[in-house]
Amino acid sequence: MSAPGLTLYRAVTALLGPLARFAIRRRARLGKEDPDRLGERFGAPGAARPEGRLVWLHAASVGESQVALGLAAAMGERRPDLSFLITSGTRTSAALIARRAPARTIHQFPPVDTPGWTSDFIADWKPNLGVFVESELWPNLIEAAARAGVPLALVNARMNEGSLESWSRFPRTARTLLSRFSHIGPADQRTAEGLAALTGRPIAPTGNLKLEAGLADPDPEALAEARAAVAGRPVFVAASTHSGEEAILAEAHRLIVKDRPDALMILAPRHPERAGEAAAALNNAGLAHAVRSDGALPAPETPVWLADTLGEMALWFALSPVSVICGTLIDGIGGHNPIEATRAGSAVITGPYAASFADVMAAYDRHGARRVAADAAGIARAVLDAWAGEGPTAEAGERALSDLSGGAMAATIEALEALLDRRAPR
Repeated sequence: MSAPGLTLYRAVTALLGPLARFAIRRRARLGKEDPDRLGERFGAPGAARPEGRLVWLHAASVGESQVALGLAAAMGERRPDLSFLITSGTRTSAALIARRAPARTIHQFPPVDTPGWTSDFIADWKPNLGVFVESELWPNLIEAAARAGVPLALVNARMNEGSLESWSRFPRTARTLLSRFSHIGPADQRTAEGLAALTGRPIAPTGNLKLEAGLADPDPEALAEARAAVAGRPVFVAASTHSGEEAILAEAHRLIVKDRPDALMILAPRHPERAGEAAAALNNAGLAHAVRSDGALPAPETPVWLADTLGEMALWFALSPVSVICGTLIDGIGGHNPIEATRAGSAVITGPYAASFADVMAAYDRHGARRVAADAAGIARAVLDAWAGEGPTAEAGERALSDLSGGAMAATIEALEALLDRRAPR
């Protein structure tokens, strides 16, 4: 490592290894880690490396894993000689990958970012290509791969202004770390310009891979059961909520049921282990709820279905004609992607804070494809209007997505195959 910041990071993380082991085991007790797979978090392989060439794709959570799955499927169809390893850091994403993994694909939890565990991981798997999705940049993992001679790519790179500003405070560290990537494919113009400034080399946007990555279909039996349970009721989903947002949504729904007593809100926390906190917000608002993880279906008089399960967001979007995309109601989170809601035929409502998806939201705004609501009263009004056929539609969302599409998948696969074959892309 040539940057002092990276040298210091390596030293500190080496010292903190024992504490990290304790923290991971504590997370397992809290349900945030898979207790049967803790060895993977400490650099041990959970499966045997397949013979032949291996493409490793590293993702953070569900959204990035969908991109990784799309790339693995597309590359696998073109190149039957390849196997794929997808690493992702959440149980939700692990469940998604287990259901949707294409042929010749293995999932692992990534090692905690210490020098030893990351080096063990690279030594065991010996990938022929490493692909980091979006902004999941762990310095020791990147450095271990680079030292082993693994060609690296950063795809669908997406950084908001805050992230770019943070990196710019450590220019030498940023430039050194980013120099390990032979290919960088930004998802949007802002990220391309920011990474060009950090690296000192021209970088053009490739486009958003999430627009082309295949989305998960809901389980047909679960969808049929859910539709039967909510038949005839006006429904909306509050998708991927964070701490503090459930209280806003509970107040919004309290206002909604005054106008539509039969209304149902499906409340889906971003992290299902936060179900207790979400339930407390509902209780404080006097809203009874059925709990999905208990196998409960909402009775006709139940105003909320607490969707605290892993990997069922496609089900909730398919069930709901209106979606409130969360992570946007409180500043500092950055928002979540409305694409899956639109593809499921759901109208989109967001809060005002969506910096991480500024390009997507700008396209939605150009086509009148989302409604922005700043508080509980605004959310209630937006949901009621959408049920009445007023405001943005899923069709407008599809037009916005068409605006954003641009062959990003084909360009990315060409760049990855060039790295894998160590040749210059056309």
